[in-house]
Amino acid sequence: MATEPCAGSPAGLEQLSDELPYDVFARNCPSRHVLKDVTHAWGSLTLAALLDGSFRFNELRRRVDGVSEKMLSQTLHALERDGLVHREAQLTNPPRVDYRLTELGTTVARQLQELIMLVEGRLPEMLAAQQAYDARQA
Repeated sequence: MATEPCAGSPAGLEQLSDELPYDVFARNCPSRHVLKDVTHAWGSLTLAALLDGSFRFNELRRRVDGVSEKMLSQTLHALERDGLVHREAQLTNPPRVDYRLTELGTTVARQLQELIMLVEGRLPEMLAAQQAYDARQA
């Protein structure tokens, strides 16, 4: 795949686009697909969970409470394709498959962890804002 710039950066970001080979704001830029995989709720939670180490599928499913087997499978495939997760299948009886972060995945997951900590730390303010908004809408 070519590493040509993606056209279509919004006004005010031209300088940033000149420095980076991709532009997530461009409709057809492949970076948008990776960002979607990473920032999708299950993608973010899966990456953050894998910061704790290697997990088997069902261990990871229990850690990411609420994710269905199908969604976790799709999420892991997407993150593996993006180079963020490594899948290691061991030919044992029964078969064993472990998932862990790649070096790139660890870098991304650490950034996500910072965002998660920010949200959790400021959640009382956000909940108050939601309550105030809902009261105004009633």
